[in-house]
Amino acid sequence: MQKGLYLAILAGLAAQAVAADEAGFRYNTYGAPGLIDLPTARSAPDAELAFTVSHFADQTRSTATFQLAPRLSASFRYAGLNGVRAQNGLIYDRVLDRSFALHYRLSDETARWPAIAVGLNDFLGTGIYSSEYVVASKTLRPGVTVTGGLGWGRLSGVGAIGAPFGDRPIRDLAQGGNVTRNTFFSGDVAPFGGVHWQMTRRAEAVLEYSSDAYPFEDGVSFDRKSQINAGLSYALRPNLHLSVYYLYGAEIGAQLSYAINPGQSRHGGGYDTGPVPVVTTPRMADLDKARLRRDLAADGMTLQGLSRQGARLHVAIANDRYIASAQAIGRAARILTAHAPAGVSAFEITLVENGVAGETFLINRADLGRYEFALDGAGAVRARTVVRRDISRNPARGGTAPNWSIGPYLTTNLFDPDNPLRADLGIALDGRWSPVQGLVFAGTVRQRVTGNLDQATRMSDSILPRVRSDFALYDREGDLDLIDLTAAWYAQPSDSVTTRLSFGLLEEMFAGVSSEVLWSPPNSPFALGLEFNHVRQRDVESDFDILDYDVTSGHASLYWDMGAGYHVRLDAGRYLAGDWGGTLTFARSFDNGWMIGAFATLTDVPFEDFGEGSFDKGIQLRIPVSWISGAPTRAMVERTIRPVTRDGGARLNIEGRLYDVTRPLSQANADASWGRFWR
Repeated sequence: MQKGLYLAILAGLAAQAVAADEAGFRYNTYGAPGLIDLPTARSAPDAELAFTVSHFADQTRSTATFQLAPRLSASFRYAGLNGVRAQNGLIYDRVLDRSFALHYRLSDETARWPAIAVGLNDFLGTGIYSSEYVVASKTLRPGVTVTGGLGWGRLSGVGAIGAPFGDRPIRDLAQGGNVTRNTFFSGDVAPFGGVHWQMTRRAEAVLEYSSDAYPFEDGVSFDRKSQINAGLSYALRPNLHLSVYYLYGAEIGAQLSYAINPGQSRHGGGYDTGPVPVVTTPRMADLDKARLRRDLAADGMTLQGLSRQGARLHVAIANDRYIASAQAIGRAARILTAHAPAGVSAFEITLVENGVAGETFLINRADLGRYEFALDGAGAVRARTVVRRDISRNPARGGTAPNWSIGPYLTTNLFDPDNPLRADLGIALDGRWSPVQGLVFAGTVRQRVTGNLDQATRMSDSILPRVRSDFALYDREGDLDLIDLTAAWYAQPSDSVTTRLSFGLLEEMFAGVSSEVLWSPPNSPFALGLEFNHVRQRDVESDFDILDYDVTSGHASLYWDMGAGYHVRLDAGRYLAGDWGGTLTFARSFDNGWMIGAFATLTDVPFEDFGEGSFDKGIQLRIPVSWISGAPTRAMVERTIRPVTRDGGARLNIEGRLYDVTRPLSQANADASWGRFWR
């Protein structure tokens, strides 16, 4: 009776509501758009990345949620639960659970209708949090939002009103990893609802009626007495929220949420030094190549080649400093105005990486003086710039001088049941030398200083060749590690074809030879690649010793630049454990260098043989150091986060794959960052 009255009040309030924007957005205890435990039909700002930690009743949930598109968010959750009762009655003292969730806003709120969203919880995990929902949210007046919805699975434990789509199969804390399609929106369905009140600019109050019966925890880790939850939240900072809750008439809970937006700069325009001014009156009778090389180097660029044909001066440069390739092009053009003789009326600028040439940008010299201070000077220059790809006219001929860098490194081992977070901190020495165009020698040595990776004791139980699952042995053995030591040869047989041949210690676990060819037509969103590798496994000491295991692997790859920063990649072939299959990767990148993606690999290894997790999957992160520091640098922090590391679907980790080399040199990449041409 009370439940029916509560829902009737919510429905009546929603019917009287007026239109509003995305008011009342917050993250719930699952790290998803919601109230306390329940979802809402709201969405975070596009591209927001949020980290949420919540705790109550002997369970802690840590969640990362990314607003992948304006309507779609994806979450990865890691939870530790003490006291869990399986459906067979067996009680587990401790469960560490990894799960994924999706939330999609079907429609926006209007003057008459609420926003509507659907969601899937724990569709790849063990099923502890498995549920689906349809939810609507409506603003009553500024600051007050009501939500009502229908839930399946875990969200149908109390007050079920039927099973419109058939019975729900029983999942008894499975090993996880399988997509449980036959359970989606099946079984009992129950209503839920709640209210969010933005009391002040910083303070919020939340009240909800939950349909979650906590079937695995009730009577073990806590005793559920009510379905009413209440909470207060306070914004310590605009992107940092602290919440406290009273849950199920029995427990006090707390939550901390922190959000960032990879698409937005933390440092405004950055801490770049000012570019040199455009010289409108040529002062040089002849070009001084040594001086030009010195001035380019002072601005973070290496002169790779120089030629002149009539009134055109063509330079090939390696961009060593700027993530935005258009910024390197613009700064090079400014410098050329001070060095080019009076007879030069146009500059041809070609970006080069590892001896590989990208598009050439033909910029009129007069346009630089004409539009330097124009309101849309960058756009005006781009409209008059001609872009082409013609490697036969690439002036790059030489290599680059040896260079090295030394700095800290951090390696992590996540989700070990004995210790979910292990890490090592140390010093890394990186060296690189290109004696001639296209030939690159590179290596990395690391010295561990402190950490606890060597304390991992769990051994692999894999029945496949242990190409990755013995990672703990590599972490434990040796303080001084030779991570890689390679020689690579890059070539361009035609405007659309690039090749790579690498050999040596290719990565921490494998040595051998790797070859690759990439077909990437100019101005095409598609590229095709072929890779062939023959490798042997390295010893766990990460030195020059080689083990007996050897394998031939290789893949055919399709790359698709969908535009607006979205990318799809499909790889099919043979993996390191000898299994055959394919990998689908979806990623979103930003002009500042950020990239967030997810991948899944299915091979001919049965799920039971693969082991925990059933198949390889994970999240990819690339974080530009310049986004953190504000100083211009192309350095990146790159991480691949897997719920569990097994041997099926494992690939080589090779530096300098061709798509990664050629994409920063492309017209599409320059156009995406052309707003920084004058920076």
